[in-house]
Amino acid sequence: MEENFLTIPIDNNIIQLVFGNLDCNVKKIESLLNVKIFERDNNIKVIGNPKNILKAKDMLETLIKKAENGNQIEEQDINYLIDIKMDKKNMNENNIASEKLVELDTSIVGRTIKGAPIKPKTLGQKEYVESIKNNMITFGIGPAGTGKTYLGMCMAINAFKEGEVQRLILTRPAIEAGERLGFLPGDLQSKIDPYLRPLYDALYQILGVESFQSNMEKGLIEVVPLAYMRGRTLDNAFIILDEAQNTTVPQMKMFLTRIGFNSKVIITGDDTQKDLPRDITSGLENAMKVLKNIEGINFVKLTARDVVRHPLVQKIVVAYEKFESHKAKKK
Repeated sequence: MEENFLTIPIDNNIIQLVFGNLDCNVKKIESLLNVKIFERDNNIKVIGNPKNILKAKDMLETLIKKAENGNQIEEQDINYLIDIKMDKKNMNENNIASEKLVELDTSIVGRTIKGAPIKPKTLGQKEYVESIKNNMITFGIGPAGTGKTYLGMCMAINAFKEGEVQRLILTRPAIEAGERLGFLPGDLQSKIDPYLRPLYDALYQILGVESFQSNMEKGLIEVVPLAYMRGRTLDNAFIILDEAQNTTVPQMKMFLTRIGFNSKVIITGDDTQKDLPRDITSGLENAMKVLKNIEGINFVKLTARDVVRHPLVQKIVVAYEKFESHKAKKK
């Protein structure tokens, strides 16, 4: 088989970032495309068949641009890059994808209390963030680890800090996954708190404990079970409904009809992880059918490709998706 080579200039200061620890990044590309990659005199040399070295060049140039923007390149980044570039359905869009991948580095949504930037790490997450900016109601639907709640929380806190809304209201249905509230120790509040803990954790990390507690005491931030929303009208608020797959149809309708003027809403859920009894229809699934053509409401579907936790989590999500798909085909 014919072998060619090409060279790509690279700044000496970012070689380590691009190649990764023990050259782990380029080794993945080498194994995938059956090419050889090495650095000599501030140039990357790629050897292989013409088609594959062009693919490797595209990947390496994207990594170089990310490194030049001051980003650490993690295992999740290289896995996502390979996933995007090797998607046969989107081969004609690879150049556009490269530009969009680099744009992710500058799409800062906010910062943690320690100053670390918060930004979308996948194209799906970027679409989700843009939808929140441009729509009154955004449904973020996808598996665990896709950043639905965290990015939504960051957008809400930014709007609150900048005075775009006067209140933050964060809610979840208190549906137990195989447990019963009555068997948990403590009073009602201590029984409910574990269901709201992920919301508290994100608030602490982005807003800080002191600021959160101060605003909560003033009634400007509320973290409440969904049942507490009944009978209210919410103006000038940023509202997040988390774990929406565990709402019933009446609960979802009740929640959506609470929305008032100058309010923005994010509804997140994973339609593959329902804890409702089997004979009860999920309010999230129902809303996806009923509201799909209403202007101002947008549905963003995130997938295993958008998982940004440990790479093993992504593999677990994919395995379950394949299993459920195979089981559905058998029925």
